[in-house]
Amino acid sequence: MRRYIRALLLCTVFAVFSGLYVYSKLFNTDVSAGGHGARRAFIPLRGTGGRRGSAVRAGPQKPHWYNRYIMRQSGLVEDAGSGVRRRPKPTMHLAVVACGERLKETLTMIKSAVLFSVKHLYLHVFAEDQLHASFMGTLESWPDSFRSRFNYTVYSISFPSENAGEWKKLFKPCASQRLFLPLILKDIDSIVYVDSDILFLQPVDGLWDFLSQFSPSQLAAMSPEHEEPRIAWYSRFARHPFYGRTGINSGVMLMNMTRMRSTFFKNDMTRVGLRWEELLMPLLQKYKLNITWGDQDLLNIIFHHNPEFLLEFPCKWNYRPDHCIYGSNCASAEEDGIYVLHGNRGVYHDYKQPAFRAVYEAIKKYSFGSDPVASLLDPLTEELLKTTHTYCGKSNALFTKRLALSLENINRKTPHGR
Repeated sequence: MRRYIRALLLCTVFAVFSGLYVYSKLFNTDVSAGGHGARRAFIPLRGTGGRRGSAVRAGPQKPHWYNRYIMRQSGLVEDAGSGVRRRPKPTMHLAVVACGERLKETLTMIKSAVLFSVKHLYLHVFAEDQLHASFMGTLESWPDSFRSRFNYTVYSISFPSENAGEWKKLFKPCASQRLFLPLILKDIDSIVYVDSDILFLQPVDGLWDFLSQFSPSQLAAMSPEHEEPRIAWYSRFARHPFYGRTGINSGVMLMNMTRMRSTFFKNDMTRVGLRWEELLMPLLQKYKLNITWGDQDLLNIIFHHNPEFLLEFPCKWNYRPDHCIYGSNCASAEEDGIYVLHGNRGVYHDYKQPAFRAVYEAIKKYSFGSDPVASLLDPLTEELLKTTHTYCGKSNALFTKRLALSLENINRKTPHGR
């Protein structure tokens, strides 16, 4: 009899402890899903185009300002009604920031990226709220043969609440938003950031491929600000540390954001390495009276102290008026042509550098599906011949050399007409 009683007691104790264990597991799971860390959620579909694009606005306040974003995930998606999961397309991530009157310029940049890219693109467009509807309306209006090449999310502009106004007005409106991409897009591993005044004359894929060239320590790639120190701005005028001999230009920036989030950066404020989110505000406070080019100067300071973290790519990937205004001084472009055109200083919209303006106008006016050679390359070549009175115009062959190859490729794979 005593044996049965002992067995019953043992079973009862075992059952009680098992119940407590299960309860604790359920409780911990619930807390980790809803109480800590950044939440993930799908943005509801928006009309007929919701499966491809969405807009994201700041939601309720979180413990950190950068947790206010909810990203539309573009991973595995269930086929409607079948329950079968499709493999995600190989995707390149491209980010741009648009404030003020940058809508048309940004859309022209996106157009050039979509025209030539081979792999699927995911666009991350950070814009003032009043521009969201225009961005979405234009992107959704593009022909399906091009529209199917990319997904996108439109985000509101957001900065840390401390000194948010100062960050927003640093250099150009909202330009410093790029500094916070690793903290906002926390689920994205790598991204290509470009200024709105960029034009791709070669597929984005070439830039994306630089990721495979990163050493174990490298986490970003940019091109030098200049090739000739005697006429470079940083080597002559900078009042702060800068990278290398001539500094770097941040108009085209490839980032491994996973590494950026986990790395401790050397700096001139403390002997202790600081993470990216700990570094930005102290740098702004220390150097804000000495910087001219805003966030680009801050990046120069960071990589001055951490040069092993940066990969340089050739100037043909970030070709600016500085490379031809005093005579041609970009050797890689002279050899291969211009891959990425950077129309800084507003040269797309005035007549100071008509060669740059001609390329911008040609891509902006091009109609999707029309013959790219007859409708884009030929008129552009003719227009460039009118610019030979300028130093940049004398190098007009560089503007079309790579573009001609890119247009041949899309001419082979794209059906004409809508």
